[in-house]
Amino acid sequence: MQALGGNEEPPAETDELDVFHNVGQGLAGRYREIMVQYWQQLINEIESTNEPGSPHRDDFKSHSLPLARIKKVMKTDEDVKMISAEAPILFAKACEIFITELTMRAWCIAEENKRRTLQKQDIAQALQKSDMFDFLIDIVPRGLE
Repeated sequence: MQALGGNEEPPAETDELDVFHNVGQGLAGRYREIMVQYWQQLINEIESTNEPGSPHRDDFKSHSLPLARIKKVMKTDEDVKMISAEAPILFAKACEIFITELTMRAWCIAEENKRRTLQKQDIAQALQKSDMFDFLIDIVPRGLE
């Protein structure tokens, strides 16, 4: 298929690799594969959420994090006056995904060090190995190794 201007579109495989570029950043071998599989499964679950009869239909309604606490955090911004009912639900899901990904990355580091207990330096190293966590640079000290 040709795009406007006569340029050919890249194959779908290239697009898919680009989508998962950050997912595997800082990981190698089976750890990278595990993370890519996690994200592929997560995306499939989220995309099938609205399908009738989907086993994931109510995934956004059940959450591990308390919505009242999420609303309270959202209201710490003085510019936030009103919060729709859907906003805390989406934030809860986003927080769950963030926590899961960070835990998986830290677990990879613990396993590489032949440990089965996560330590704070595992989390710090996991944050350092991927650019997507750079927003935490002021919160998590760099020298925790």
